[in-house]
Amino acid sequence: MMKLTKVCDGLAFPEGPIAMADGSVILVEIKRQTLSRVHPDGRIEVIADLGGGPNGAAVGPDGMIYVCNNGGFVWTQKDGITRPVGTPNDYETGSIQRVDPVSGAFETIYQSCDDQPLRGPNDIVFDAQGGFYFTDLGKTTPEYVHHGAFYYAQTDGSAIRRVHGPMITPNGIGLSPDDQTVHVAETRTGRVWSFDLIEPGHIGPVRFDMPGRLITTLPDYQLLDSLAVQNDGLICVATLMRGGISTVPVDGGEVTFLELPGDPYVTNICFGGPDMWDAWITASGTGCLYHTRWPSPGLKLNFNR
Repeated sequence: MMKLTKVCDGLAFPEGPIAMADGSVILVEIKRQTLSRVHPDGRIEVIADLGGGPNGAAVGPDGMIYVCNNGGFVWTQKDGITRPVGTPNDYETGSIQRVDPVSGAFETIYQSCDDQPLRGPNDIVFDAQGGFYFTDLGKTTPEYVHHGAFYYAQTDGSAIRRVHGPMITPNGIGLSPDDQTVHVAETRTGRVWSFDLIEPGHIGPVRFDMPGRLITTLPDYQLLDSLAVQNDGLICVATLMRGGISTVPVDGGEVTFLELPGDPYVTNICFGGPDMWDAWITASGTGCLYHTRWPSPGLKLNFNR
């Protein structure tokens, strides 16, 4: 049985963890609207106040941190659990931000694609060429839910394209070890989809009656959040409501599950350490970051040195 160690609490809905070479973890605090660093001793240091709703984060080829900003949420708290429940009145749009992890200086590099605003950018992953894929989950009000999609963009702000959509609340996104497949988890459907790449930012044909290659659909009321990929290609996807991490084989095999008791809002996992067997997991509802030794090594991300 894996041992879970609480690195820290007191985070304001943490997400987007990045394991750094110095043993710290850079992550976002969506409710606090910051990019923050958690040191190995549990100390929390704010890197930048980003506004809106900073969500997924990744290290780019220039060493900067690229952040998916969902534009913000309305928040509620009950029984010690914090959760987002809608879109605030001051919401304008979503964006992609570039942050200097040393100085905290940041800039917005994308707010739209083809003159359509980004609604709720969520999760992000870089390919070996230095471009990045990201999901846009959309935004929700009592009257509507936006269709979502996933995108491919360049770090200098010069090019962004919608790769595939519409999708139903696409959230977690990751690449296979050979960079030839994109995996996307949908929150509300509990499904993980895969798409074959024919070149960076372009997927191969999909069936007319299916929005992608279906890897799994989780039963009951399990909602999916962000994901990471193991070195062997299995997909580790944060699972809301059940509260843990589901490990999904790409060949349709049995899904396994690690529970984090006491928090239904387990939102993300990242891998790091010298051998890539260390895993950090965000338990967002209770504001905690956990560490464990994972059963398999994680995939080393491009540019995350």
